[in-house]
Amino acid sequence: MNCRAPSRSALSGHAEASRASSLLSRRGGGTTRAAWAWWLVLASTGALLMAPRPAPGADVPAGLRVEVVVSGVPRPVQLALDGHGALVVLSQGWRGDAAGEIYRFDRRASFPVDASRTPRIVIPFADEPRKTVLGSLAVDPETGELFLGEENGNRIYRLGAAHRLETLVVGLNHLLGGSSIALDRHGRLVFVDYASPEMHLRSEAPLPPSLSWLTEEGYRGPTVFRVDVREDRPLPRRADLLQSILPQHRAQGTEPLWRLIAVTSAGEDLVFLSAIGEVFRVGPDGALRSMARLPSGHYHRTNLAAGRDGSVYVCGGFHIRQIYRISPAGSVSLVAAELGDPGGIVLDEGGALYVAETALHRIIRIAPTP
Repeated sequence: MNCRAPSRSALSGHAEASRASSLLSRRGGGTTRAAWAWWLVLASTGALLMAPRPAPGADVPAGLRVEVVVSGVPRPVQLALDGHGALVVLSQGWRGDAAGEIYRFDRRASFPVDASRTPRIVIPFADEPRKTVLGSLAVDPETGELFLGEENGNRIYRLGAAHRLETLVVGLNHLLGGSSIALDRHGRLVFVDYASPEMHLRSEAPLPPSLSWLTEEGYRGPTVFRVDVREDRPLPRRADLLQSILPQHRAQGTEPLWRLIAVTSAGEDLVFLSAIGEVFRVGPDGALRSMARLPSGHYHRTNLAAGRDGSVYVCGGFHIRQIYRISPAGSVSLVAAELGDPGGIVLDEGGALYVAETALHRIIRIAPTP
C-alpha cells in the first residue's frame, strides 16, 4: 500500500481552519452568528478545493462508451493480448528504478481491476552503465513470449515463460518506443530503426559492406528489418548484418522517406506511420503505398492496431491526445479525444479498443454502446 505525506496545500488548509475556529470562540451574539455563517462558507469552499476530483474521461462520438478496466497501474505505456486473451501491460513503475514492469490481467474477470493488488514482474536495469527503459512491446500468441524494445535505445529483448530475459537483437541505431516493433501474420518480428550519419556514430557496431551505401550517401531515414524469432540461430541477432526490407534501394537524387515511427501488421501487409502523420501500407510485393494522411501535429510515442476488417487505429501520443480510425478505403475518423497521455492500444476479438492512459495510471476500454 502506498502512503503519501499530506501536501503543503492540505496542511495550509488545516491551519487556516484552526485559526478560524479560534476566532469564533472569542466572538459572541450576532457577531458570532455572522462569523459562523462566514466560517461555513469558508469550510464548504475548502472542502470543494481539497476533495478528490473525478478524472477527466475520454471524449468519444455518439454510439461509443468509455469505461475504466484497470486502475492504479503506474505509468502504463504499452498493451498487448496474449494467446489466452489476457491483457498484457508494460509499465514504467512508480519510482523509475527498473527498466520496466509487466502486468497481466484476465479479461474474463470482473472489471475494473485495481493493479495495486495484483502481482507484477519487475525487469531490473541491465548491469551496465546504460540504464535504458523499455518502451515497446509485442507478444507471441503461440508461445506467450514477450518482445521488449529499448526506448531510444538499440536493443530488443525476449522474456520467456520462465521470466528469463535474453537479448534478442542488437546493433540498431535508434529504436523508439510505441509501436516500433510488431509481429507479422507469420510470427516474424518487424522493427523500425532510424539511420543517419549521427546515429551511425552511436551504434554498437560499424555498418557492414552490404549497408555501407547508407553512410556513403549520407542517408537519413527509416530502416525496417524483419527476423524470424523462431529460427534456430545463435542469439543475439545483429540488426546491422540483416538485409533491410525498407529501403531496399534508393534511386539517385530522390528524397528519403519521412521518419517512420510505428508499424503494425494488417493481414499480409505492414502499415507504417510517419512522424508527420502519413500512413503507408506495404504489401507482399514490397511496394510502399500511401494509405491516408492524418491531421497535422507532432506524432510522438505513437501506437498502431489493425482491425479484422482491414481498418487501422492510430493513437497519436501525448502531443496529439487523440485516436483515429482509418478505413480500408483510406477515410479518417475520430475515435477518441482529450485522452490523458495515451500510449499503447490493442483491439480484442469483439472490436473493443483498450487504451493505456499513462498520465492517469489506468487502462480504459472503448466499445460500442449496447
